[in-house]
Amino acid sequence: MGYTHDRLLPGTNIDEAEKRVREALKIKGFGVLTEIDVKATMKQKIDGDMDGYKILGACNPNMAWDAMGLEPRIGAMLPCNVILRSVNGGTEVSAIDPVASMSAVENAELHQVAAQVRDMLVEAVDTA
Repeated sequence: MGYTHDRLLPGTNIDEAEKRVREALKIKGFGVLTEIDVKATMKQKIDGDMDGYKILGACNPNMAWDAMGLEPRIGAMLPCNVILRSVNGGTEVSAIDPVASMSAVENAELHQVAAQVRDMLVEAVDTA
């Protein structure tokens, strides 16, 4: 899987993809805590033009609670980012693999929680 799970939504613009992803995340118990419109930010900050690119900071409160109970400083690695990126032919959706991102933390119980979150994110991306 690498460090992300990816899916192309053919013929889907970024706004429609975002609606679908948000709904799929909601079904899996995630809320979107943060949203960064990278395209707009780059235009504003450095007058850079780019295709659509958004970062959604997704969090499942139950899983975050479990993770913070096991590793109090793990909040530095939360929320789980999901990106939407305009590409030729549609929108690519990529979700972080929490197992990969938390591999530096030496805590087997945390890795189990991360694996559960990964599976939930994969299902959300695959059903969006």
